[in-house]
Amino acid sequence: MSQTTTHDIGLEGLDSLGGVDALCLFIAEDDRPLPSSAGFVDWRLCGSLSRVLKAGFFTGAKDDWLLLPSDGKLAVPRIFVVGLGARQRLDAGTLNDAMAEAGRVLSKARVESVALEVPAGGQVEDAARAAAFQKGFLPAFKGERVAVLADKGLVKSLPARKG
Repeated sequence: MSQTTTHDIGLEGLDSLGGVDALCLFIAEDDRPLPSSAGFVDWRLCGSLSRVLKAGFFTGAKDDWLLLPSDGKLAVPRIFVVGLGARQRLDAGTLNDAMAEAGRVLSKARVESVALEVPAGGQVEDAARAAAFQKGFLPAFKGERVAVLADKGLVKSLPARKG
C-alpha cells in the first residue's frame, strides 16, 4: 500500500511536493476557467494548459489523456492530465472509474510517487470522493507514495496525514 500524505490546494501545496515524480490532474470538458489545482498549475506553466485546451489538442473528454513536462516551473517533472467528461454529470461511479484508470496508467508509466487532487463536482459528495481514491485509485497504483492535494472536506474523509 502506498504511503499517503495530504497537502493544501494552492501554490504553497504545489511547492511542497518535492520528491514527487508526477502530478496527475483531472480536467472536465466544461472546466473553463480551470478550477482548483489545475488552475494553479496552469498559472505556474504560464497558461500552457489553457493553450492546449483552446487549440483542441486536449478537451477534457472522458478517457482523454495528456502528458506535459513542467519545464522546471513546478517541483514535479511530469504532469499527467486526465479527461473527466462533463463535470456537471460526474457521479461516484464515473469518478471511481477515472481514478482507477489513472492509477493503472500511472503505474504503466512507472510513476513511483504522484500528487493528485481527487475531483469534486456533479453529484459527488466528499465521502464518495474519498471512496474513489481509496477503492479506485490506491489498489490500481503500484507506486510507493501518493500526495493528495485536498480541501478540508476531503481531508476529513481520508485516513491520511498532513505532509
